Amino acid sequence: MNIHPQSFDHPDAVKLNDLVQLEYAERYGDEGDITPLDATMFVPPRGLYLLAYDEQGRPLATGGWRSQEQNAEGYSDGDAEIKRMFVITEGRGRGLARRILAALEADARAAGRKRMVLETGDQQPEAVALYTSSGYALCEKFGHYRTYDSAIHMAKPL
Repeated sequence: MNIHPQSFDHPDAVKLNDLVQLEYAERYGDEGDITPLDATMFVPPRGLYLLAYDEQGRPLATGGWRSQEQNAEGYSDGDAEIKRMFVITEGRGRGLARRILAALEADARAAGRKRMVLETGDQQPEAVALYTSSGYALCEKFGHYRTYDSAIHMAKPL
């Protein structure tokens, strides 16, 4: 597996984003994650977006982080927020999400971020298990889904 930085609007990133949106819609019975995102949010040193490819060059997984500062949505100064962690069905069970997560944490730490935060949901037990086993703990709610009962908010010091 090869993990490479890529722009959020790259065709492979768009393809996997469309797939994760379909999975969110299926799991939650809605239109998917409606958090406003754009490619500029993931440009280093204020963010990073990664894609994992197999040996044939097929995209299997994505994940990114974006900088956040204290604001009305509950973020704190120095936060780095995980977005669009996703592994396609055929790529699961290979440790790709864990590898991407570790790379994102290292990059955010190197960029001077103090805390990694993320929103996931109660219909994503595998995501909750990954984050818990990676040292994340429940935290105060923040972000777009801070008022949703199904939202789970986690953080980890960097």
